[in-house]
Amino acid sequence: MAFPFARKPPEIPNAAVEPRRPARSNISWKAPFWTLTIGELCGQLGCRSSGLTTAEALARLATYGPNADAAARQPGLVRAIVRRLLEPLSLILLVAGTVSAATGDTTGGVIIVAILGLSIGLDTFQEGQASRAAAALRASVALKAEVLRDGTFVRVAVEDVVPGDVIRVRAGDIVPADALVLECAAFTANEAALTGEPYPVEKTPKRSTGLTPSQASNALFRGAVAQTGEALGLVAGTGRMTLFGAAASALNQPTEVSPFERDLRAFGLLTARLTIALVLVVLATHVLFGRPVLQSLLFAVALAVGLTPELLPMITTVTLSRGAVRMAARKVIVKRLASIHDLGAMTVLCTDKTGTLTSAEIALARSFSLSGEDDPRPADLGAIAAILGGDRGALDAALAARRPDVSGWRATAKCSFDYSRRLGSILVAGPSGALLIVKGAPEAVLPLCGSVRLPAGVAPFGPQEHAAVLKQMRALAQDGLRSIAIASKPAEPTQDKIAPTDEGDLVFEGLCAFADPPKESAAAAIAGLAAAGVKLRVLSGDDPVVVQHLAGLVGLRAETVLSGADVAKLGDDALAVRVRQVDAYGRLTPDQKSRLIKALQASGEVVGYLGDGINDAPALKAAHIGLSVAGASGVAQAAADMILLESHLEVVADGVGEGRRTFANILKYVRMGASSNFGNMLSMAAASLFLPFLPMAPTQILLNNLLYDVSEIGIPFDTVRPEAVARPQVWDMHALIRFAAVMGPLSSVFDLLTFGLLLTAFHVSVPQFQTAWFLESMATQILVIFIIRTNGRPWRDAPRPLLTASTLCALAVAMAAPFTPIGKWFGFQPPPLEVGLGLGFLVGIYLASAELLKRYAVGSIRRQVSTSSAMRTTA
Repeated sequence: MAFPFARKPPEIPNAAVEPRRPARSNISWKAPFWTLTIGELCGQLGCRSSGLTTAEALARLATYGPNADAAARQPGLVRAIVRRLLEPLSLILLVAGTVSAATGDTTGGVIIVAILGLSIGLDTFQEGQASRAAAALRASVALKAEVLRDGTFVRVAVEDVVPGDVIRVRAGDIVPADALVLECAAFTANEAALTGEPYPVEKTPKRSTGLTPSQASNALFRGAVAQTGEALGLVAGTGRMTLFGAAASALNQPTEVSPFERDLRAFGLLTARLTIALVLVVLATHVLFGRPVLQSLLFAVALAVGLTPELLPMITTVTLSRGAVRMAARKVIVKRLASIHDLGAMTVLCTDKTGTLTSAEIALARSFSLSGEDDPRPADLGAIAAILGGDRGALDAALAARRPDVSGWRATAKCSFDYSRRLGSILVAGPSGALLIVKGAPEAVLPLCGSVRLPAGVAPFGPQEHAAVLKQMRALAQDGLRSIAIASKPAEPTQDKIAPTDEGDLVFEGLCAFADPPKESAAAAIAGLAAAGVKLRVLSGDDPVVVQHLAGLVGLRAETVLSGADVAKLGDDALAVRVRQVDAYGRLTPDQKSRLIKALQASGEVVGYLGDGINDAPALKAAHIGLSVAGASGVAQAAADMILLESHLEVVADGVGEGRRTFANILKYVRMGASSNFGNMLSMAAASLFLPFLPMAPTQILLNNLLYDVSEIGIPFDTVRPEAVARPQVWDMHALIRFAAVMGPLSSVFDLLTFGLLLTAFHVSVPQFQTAWFLESMATQILVIFIIRTNGRPWRDAPRPLLTASTLCALAVAMAAPFTPIGKWFGFQPPPLEVGLGLGFLVGIYLASAELLKRYAVGSIRRQVSTSSAMRTTA
């Protein structure tokens, strides 16, 4: 069939005459542009339907700007470092290091600042590496477009297309801009990346009254892929004025603080408040008691450093970086380190349908006759027609996949599929003679049938049979299947053309039903996520009937499916209630997907979104954790926090487990600091107010803190018990405070017992007192790691060798330091043997007490984490 407008489309009589320059620099539609007539659109754009001149196009390009999207703002190196430096914990360490160096403790100051710099450097480097890896995955887009300029079609850069241009799109092209169809011939477009609809969409110049893009049968959308035929379109919008551009613009919206970053900041602020309060009280009291100001200041700074978990930024970064490496082995590229924790904290996963739950590949589901019994003949005839006719549509490809033997068949004439008639026909000759095969929409093929093939032979095809086929179609639609009808009739061996009258008195062969089937692993993966405490919501742009069927197949609640129109009618409060009750949504616009995600977030859920289309970009940006896939659109990949190299929910489930393991190890460090650092510094501050000397010199405090932190560098590599990754995990400040309130005072009680033992039983000197308490403090802090690191019994849940080595090596250095020449640098004096034995007895009692109280303290955290999402908002 010849394309009717090979050179120039007809002029629309009522179109306005175009001025030299357009009247406006942006376009604001009172109604969607596809609801306008061509004349109305020309009037609003100030153009003609016969294209622009080169001069006019240049003027419009200067007014409207290039047909491109503003690139997502990527923070530079300096900005990325400053952002991390301004975190509360980083500021505390920076101030502590500066004050240490300014007051003479250059070594301590350098150590603190070096640790901080290493942590920030690792974090910045890892995220930079991930961003570069993600950029390497992004697919390229069309670079050229055909436009009608000066009365002739020419190829120009996509960026140079402007509103008012007339574009020509052929099969295989990527549509360069949003446009209204002027003319088309057998044109279909794949808009799955835009609307979620997996089947090619037929386009027609007939005016549409629908208000959603999925109803715009007369519109071409930027980013869609032409499947068949050719079309001319009048460009209505370019760049950010397109549906594609609106989704891409979400990348430039400010990024909200993630749950992990929010919780880490809250912990940092809590630590800062406690540190400042304790330091001010101690400093003021020391001055009031007449202690030397410089000595009191050094002691206060040492307390501040002792209270601050200075290795937390580095432990966090190393743990997250190791998680990123492990996830890369599981085919996940992490773009933002904090998203690893957020994935583990996720309570609701929202996902698109096409390509994630389904294979995004149309497959032949059934081939059956009028009786409803499976019959391969309709599919075989359809496959012969598709293969010999060279048809390239998605349904034709599914038929051709049957690969019937066509070696004895040849095509003698063809009438290509006509979307105005909604059918096509082909004349073939083969072993059983000449045959005319007709395939197309059942509504178009059935009126041409005069008989039907039954097992007993050919029978008349009347109204009753017609109604039976329509009933079968409706049943297929409810099952999420699309159907076509196959009919045939014998032809003359010498016939070499198809006349319109030949397509009559056909024999109805049967129906072929097609599906975008769910992935075989989808149901099991969803069940696995549910068992792990992660609920699933399907947010699709596809037909609600299809979404409902799919939801039922994969094990979701399918009784109710809300459409985009239903969502639009609900206020925010009503929507927040409905999202808790409904699992599946269809015919959603990109903005509606974002609105549903925000409704879930408002109810306290940690929300993830998995999508790969242009229409998914706003939702990916709005979610706490955005997940895309390697084959996704560049916009979706840019908006995502992680990119899955395989589009399977099992990969997400693996990532959830990895995120929870990562957070569990980070939480170990925080618990240890709460039990040891807080308890010891509290004891030291209290004792310093009543003892006539400092219970530990400032340099000894810094050495204590440094060795303790070194003992914990193996935490990122430690094992995690199964119950720690069984449910979503969040950083609950109230639970951590309660843990500190139990384990911190326990440590202080044994510190005070140590003080009493040293003063009343052994009557040691001041240097021996400081040395003895240093040894007791190091032993209790380091050995309690083996108890607090697990919720179970330490002897039944052994740590990884790296943690054991780092812990015991640090303990060995601490125990040996006072007995070496280096000990004199820190003012140590070895205590008598009986003091060591007494301290060993106290340490043993402390560890036993910690093991007994641990189940209560850790249990409170576990209960807090596994409660409803409402409790999580307290963080």
